[in-house]
Amino acid sequence: MSVFFTDSNCELWWDKAEKLGIEYISMPYTLKDQQYNYDLGKNHNFKEFFAEVKAGEMPITSALNPQNYIDIFTPYLENGQDILYVHFSSSLSGTFNFLEQAIQELKVKYPHQNIRHVDTLSISLGAGILVYEAAIMHKRGATDDEIISYVEKEREHYATYFTVNDLKHLVRGGRLSSTQAFFGGLLNIKPILRVSPEGKIEAVGKISGRKKSILELVNYVKKLGYNVADYPIGIMHGDCEEDALILKQKIEEVVGKDAEIWVQQIGPTIGTHCGQGTLAVVFHAKNR
Repeated sequence: MSVFFTDSNCELWWDKAEKLGIEYISMPYTLKDQQYNYDLGKNHNFKEFFAEVKAGEMPITSALNPQNYIDIFTPYLENGQDILYVHFSSSLSGTFNFLEQAIQELKVKYPHQNIRHVDTLSISLGAGILVYEAAIMHKRGATDDEIISYVEKEREHYATYFTVNDLKHLVRGGRLSSTQAFFGGLLNIKPILRVSPEGKIEAVGKISGRKKSILELVNYVKKLGYNVADYPIGIMHGDCEEDALILKQKIEEVVGKDAEIWVQQIGPTIGTHCGQGTLAVVFHAKNR
């Protein structure tokens, strides 16, 4: 049987990962010249991280190199185990080029072991909920083929929509021009973004004011949701829990209070790119 892997950019909370026996790759970030590896929230101080970002610190993220992947996978391969890695969108990082290099090298050294990976075409809990469902299948004895087929089919039906409070992080990541950010800030414009079917980040609208942007996220749940209450719903926030709880309440008014809604902090690797005040929702949908 394979070992089930994910990565911390999928942001499935650490206790769920441990309960399901998921191994995860900790993605690195650097803040104030010190490198950290995100551990799915087990030992991280989110408030401290976002306070630094709000104060003007600019953390950075970096891709793993081929040797990193080789070091991570080798102990399992040496033990005669296969590897199944369900990961965040390959469209959002160059690290997957290095993953492929590592896999090719490992296949030469361990020709009798399988190393397989499948792309969720999403990130944060948009990937994490798929990882959660796939890991349950794995724990129940599903084959790797069955799990890969499930992810490739269901990834089309997990929608991620979000808004940000500070436009400068999107500018730094090339999502908005500096001119758009300048005038957007003056007019209190809040962009609405999504993870596209191709696994990329794209803007889908602009809303004036925070309260209206929260309602717009709820509107996407109304418009696109499909059997929403039958699947976990994710709400992620960049140190803005009050807004996240308002969003939760509004969603419950749409899907009912019995729905399983996870409310959690955005981790620092993703928080580096979206900033303090980010608010997102992930839900089961007709399409993205």
